[in-house]
This record gives sequence, structure tokens and C-alpha cells, in this order.
Amino acid sequence: MPALPEVSVSDDGEVRHLHLGTPWIQGSMRVAEPFEIELEYVQRMMAWLLFMEPASVGKRHAMQLGLGAGAITKFCHKKLRMCSTAIELNPQVVAVCRSWFKLPVDGPKLRVVLADAAQEIRKTEWLGTVDALAVDLYDHDAAAPVLDSAEFYADCRALLTDDGVMTVNLFGRASSYDRSLAKMAEAFGPDALWAFKPTREGNTIVLAQRTPRAFKRAELMDRAEAVQARWELPATKWLRVFKPVA
Repeated sequence: MPALPEVSVSDDGEVRHLHLGTPWIQGSMRVAEPFEIELEYVQRMMAWLLFMEPASVGKRHAMQLGLGAGAITKFCHKKLRMCSTAIELNPQVVAVCRSWFKLPVDGPKLRVVLADAAQEIRKTEWLGTVDALAVDLYDHDAAAPVLDSAEFYADCRALLTDDGVMTVNLFGRASSYDRSLAKMAEAFGPDALWAFKPTREGNTIVLAQRTPRAFKRAELMDRAEAVQARWELPATKWLRVFKPVA
């Protein structure tokens, strides 16, 4: 296995950033609000909330592949009160998240697993147990997703409960959105996919449903308003830039 990159931290006014051996930002946190989600694309990775009954969220299981600065895991654990699991390859990332990004220690509803995500998610203990799967796996160059094959996305689908949802961050100079989308469509079916328009920084979030279900616009707006009121995410704004792929 290639050497893992050095992890470093920088502060930019009120915001703290995580880096993996380069100036690329791999995660961020507003120091005064460590359990909120700072980056727009990471907020969009929570769009699965539009597809779940709000009252059921706290009884569900969230999994994050690639810890970054821990924003998704912290939000799911602290704000949504979910059982939360993160899978991270680099032990330095976990240590820095605990020291500098307020990641809580493991407990009954929080687990950080040090492992290769591609191998870990094939373990039978995880199959069919995940309601919200967030995939944000990038190397230190942030050039393209580390795992981006139809086989990998099929393994992701196998993790999900019947109404479970996967969100994926697609970003990078060498990434091909169309190619990645085709691989997800092969694993989930084209009618299971939804996508945001890219952020200003170039992150495109794609959402895949384990069981495809169509929603009327009015129903989605009602759900977005509920998500926004309950958890202060900009969900009504999402609907302007979020739609089915097919």
C-alpha cells in the first residue's frame, strides 16, 4: 500500500481546514459551531433527508466512507441523533479529527472503523443495515474518486436498507461525471439517480436510492421545508438545483 499522506490543519479566520499533504481542503469546520456543516457540497450530501420521514431519522444508521474533517459523522451523531459509523483508512485523519475537529470518542451510537472502505463494506455485518451512506473518497491530490467502479457501487447498494440512500461527491480534475454516473446507473438503475448542479468549487453530489421512488415537486418542497425548519440545512434552496437524472 502506498504511504499515507501527512495530515495538517490550517485556520482561516473562523474556519478550520483539514489537508492531506497538499493545499487542497479535504474538510472544514467553523470553530464556533463544530457540529454544523460548513461546506456547501457537504450540506448537499445530506439531501437523503428529503427521502426520509423526519420522525424516523433518529432511529436510523448513517455511514460515511472517508472521514474528512468528520462533518457528516458529527452532524448525524450530534444533530440527527443517529447511530453513526465512519470508515477511514488513515489513522492520522482520525487522530486529527478527535484533536482539532471535535469528533467525539466512540460510544454506543458512534463508531470509527480504521479500514479500507472497499474491503470493509463487503463484511456481512454491514449488509442491509445502512439508511444513509455518504461516499467522499479522495486521495491527497483530490484528482478523482479513489473508488469509482460499478462493482464498488453495487457493494454500496448492498449496504442499504430498502429505503436507504447513497450520496456521492464527484469532484476533481481527472474525474468524469458522465463515466461515474454510468457506473452508478449500472449498480442502482438509472431511475434511482438524482443529481445536483455543481457547486462553484466544482463538487457535484449524486444521490442513489436503493429502491427508486418518484416524488412530486410539491411533496419534495414540503419535505425540504421540514428539513430546513428542523435541522437548519438550506433544503428549500436545494430543490432549485436538484433533480432526477433520468
